[in-house]
Amino acid sequence: MGLTDEEVEDSRRRYGNNVLTPPSKKPLWKRFLEKFNDPVIRILMVALLLSVVVSLYQYFSGTEGAGVLLEPAGIFVAVMLATYLGFAFEVSADRKFDILNQSSDEEKVTVYRNRTVCQIERQDVVVGDVVIVNTGDEIPADGVLVEAISLQINESDLTGEPIARKTVVESEFSDDATYPSNYVCRGSKVIEGHGLFIVDKVGDNTEWGKVYRGAQIDNKVRTPLNEQLDRLGKVITVASYVIAALIVVLRMIMYFAFGDRLSFQWLDFAHFSLNTLMIAVTVIVVAVPEGLPMSVTLSLALSMRRMLETNNLVRKMHACETMGAATVICTDKTGTLTKNQMRVSDFCIYGLHDSKLDDSQTALLIKEGISVNSTAYLDFSDMEKVKTLGNPTEAALLLWLFEQNIDFIGYRDHSKVIRQIPFSTQYKYMASVVGTEDPTMALLYVKGAPEIVLQHCVKVRMQVGETDLSEYLAMITNRLQAYQYQTMRTLGFAYRYVKTEEIDGLFEGDALLVNDLCYLGTAAIADPIRDDVSESINACLDAGISIKIVTGDTPGTAKEIGRQLGLWSETDLDGVHHFTGSDFEAMDDAVLFEMVEQIKIISRARPMDKERLVRLLQRHNAVVAVTGDGTNDAPALNAAQIGLSMGDGTSVAKEASDITILDNSFKSIARAVMWGRSLYNNIQRFILFQMTINVAACLIVLLGAMLGTESPLTVTQMLWVNLIMDTFAAMALASLPPDSTVLKERPRSRSAHIVTQDMAVRIFGVGLAFVVILFGCIQYFKHEELKTLADFSWRQYFYNFFNFSHVEQGLSTYELTLFFTIFVFMQFWNIFNAKAYHTNRSAFKGMLNGTHFSGFNFALCVIVVGQILIVSFGGAMFDVQPILLGDWVRIIIGTMPILLVGELERFIKLKRKQKK
Repeated sequence: MGLTDEEVEDSRRRYGNNVLTPPSKKPLWKRFLEKFNDPVIRILMVALLLSVVVSLYQYFSGTEGAGVLLEPAGIFVAVMLATYLGFAFEVSADRKFDILNQSSDEEKVTVYRNRTVCQIERQDVVVGDVVIVNTGDEIPADGVLVEAISLQINESDLTGEPIARKTVVESEFSDDATYPSNYVCRGSKVIEGHGLFIVDKVGDNTEWGKVYRGAQIDNKVRTPLNEQLDRLGKVITVASYVIAALIVVLRMIMYFAFGDRLSFQWLDFAHFSLNTLMIAVTVIVVAVPEGLPMSVTLSLALSMRRMLETNNLVRKMHACETMGAATVICTDKTGTLTKNQMRVSDFCIYGLHDSKLDDSQTALLIKEGISVNSTAYLDFSDMEKVKTLGNPTEAALLLWLFEQNIDFIGYRDHSKVIRQIPFSTQYKYMASVVGTEDPTMALLYVKGAPEIVLQHCVKVRMQVGETDLSEYLAMITNRLQAYQYQTMRTLGFAYRYVKTEEIDGLFEGDALLVNDLCYLGTAAIADPIRDDVSESINACLDAGISIKIVTGDTPGTAKEIGRQLGLWSETDLDGVHHFTGSDFEAMDDAVLFEMVEQIKIISRARPMDKERLVRLLQRHNAVVAVTGDGTNDAPALNAAQIGLSMGDGTSVAKEASDITILDNSFKSIARAVMWGRSLYNNIQRFILFQMTINVAACLIVLLGAMLGTESPLTVTQMLWVNLIMDTFAAMALASLPPDSTVLKERPRSRSAHIVTQDMAVRIFGVGLAFVVILFGCIQYFKHEELKTLADFSWRQYFYNFFNFSHVEQGLSTYELTLFFTIFVFMQFWNIFNAKAYHTNRSAFKGMLNGTHFSGFNFALCVIVVGQILIVSFGGAMFDVQPILLGDWVRIIIGTMPILLVGELERFIKLKRKQKK
């Protein structure tokens, strides 16, 4: 029996080894270069190239010193910081997943070879091997059973089904089973019984291997944020080129309209044209938000770290935000919605008041009957989460005793089992004969399918004692049907005192010959819904997210779970809202595409069914999140925009996911949605802040070009504003805590622009207002020799605003320093307005109660202190000089109305909202 050594080698040559091909990993350098695919980074690279060309020309032509090279150097630093930061965080997260790749291919497997039984490593199993499996073994490869004795397999990692009964008797085959009743799959576990099977598939060809391969396919699904930043990048590119072209056209018109055409010289025109081109390129560089990639990366990185504190281990950085854009969640049932641990939902013990265990004889019979008439155990190595060993249904009964502080091991130790008949699919019961204190008497305990156990009963134990069963049979049957209607597993319990000399006559083989048992009660057992799932499901539904259940479990169980969670109603229809995996697989894509959004539940689903569902939903422009803990979920986890694996899920599922929910709680998924939406709002706030600066800077350069004056802001000053100050502004806005009110909003459209119409109005409106104020300052400083702001006159300010008379003398260093500081503090106060955007609440809310003091306030302090240090010690590098203390106070107070106007607007909006 079994293969010979020669047959083993031949099989290995033909069908390969029993090893899964590991996924090929990209080298670190290639993963780093992929970060340059970011749309804004690409624009920044173009700006860097143009900046290098302009700076080198200005340096080598002698028009500027070496300081002009700081701008391209600064842009280069911005690019490298943004790319390296994202790369470093993702590599760090990947290291946390290294443990998932540990192999168990060296585990021993018992097989027949060379007409004898031997043990080999799992990786050495080949097609044709005859494998012996017993309780607790993991199936090493796929194969056809040739022998199955009371064999029950846990297929939850592949199908979601914790108990699949296996048999070689054709009449007992289940048409409802995901995999044939005489077929076992790699990765499933034997929970009871034993058997023999002949291997027909190994390694990558197994069902497990197919799923594993599907999980490794690089789907390159673009996230909504990628798409939106891409669109933003195109808008910025077009706008900068349009402004640059406008500068060239207008300056050419000015040259020929106001120039002396009689003294036209080609050399002068060439110099003017080159200068115009330099200004146009400068506008393109200024228009690009150098701090944006760094800020988005920083926001994602900070959220990545903080989400870990709420049990969301983010592996892929963009998943932080993408979760907030989710419109559909396709969820597994077992282990995700339910606890993946069978529990007693109800236990109707007819001889006890309210079925409460006490010291009565009935209670003692139940305690001993459950403890002794069982082959399951509990693992107490981790008291916070007691694990079950053996048959899950039997273990649920032991957990029920444990929760009532009843020591089942004590009962086993003090009870002598004289005879035991294990559970079998043929008889559907288990029986144990236990000795009593009277050596002449014994107790027969029977548990099994209630309808089978009741056939062997004539009495029922009620509170008044043993009573004729016929009087209460209707009541017991109705209760049983109520349990079964809720798709719960049921067990009936019965007993009988017997004389020791009668024990041999109780059974014929494993068949119970006694028909005068006394019925004790019925236990209803189910895999219960996790405690916080209902609340979290409702939170997701309120947030406009559709929930679809895709499970390998039976249609009845799947729909019952859906009913309990409010996802399935009496009016829902099979073939419209519910499909079995076989029906779903048989349908054409074109037909399914039209009805896929109506589907609520797919039962008896195979691994690729969920992945197909995800792809069909994505064709409807849905942003799909998939949750799962089993290997069967891996292809769908990989295909979705966001894959969410459970912390105690399989390594294959974790490897395919973007986020791992460490506490296995659906509530953490709702929190991830809240984090994602809040993060998106924070990114929008930063774009609002950053683009306002860029609009103002572009318009200042444009005005300078039209008026023929130099820009009042130097290259190094703009680098401070665009890189350092903006980075800390990003930190300030990224540190804002998530806002639970975002869960009351609908998911944003995938085609929506990240800059909304309201944002665009604010960017250009506020930017233009800043330019008007700053232009007035330039005009004032040009025509007034200012030594201190104490001499500032609003009358002269408005008078000089329209004074375009030529002035020989330019602005003094002190005046330029004042202008630079005014510009910075205008942006400083605008950070507060950006913080409050989307909320209609005061910008000061939460700043003093510690909710985000350390983040937001620290970043603001760095900006203020940094500006003071630059002005005080920057000297020639920043083209500044120290300013008077009184002028510091006047600038801070004078620019504060920017915040106060924003506060007034938010106050008015809040009052209007309250009136409604």
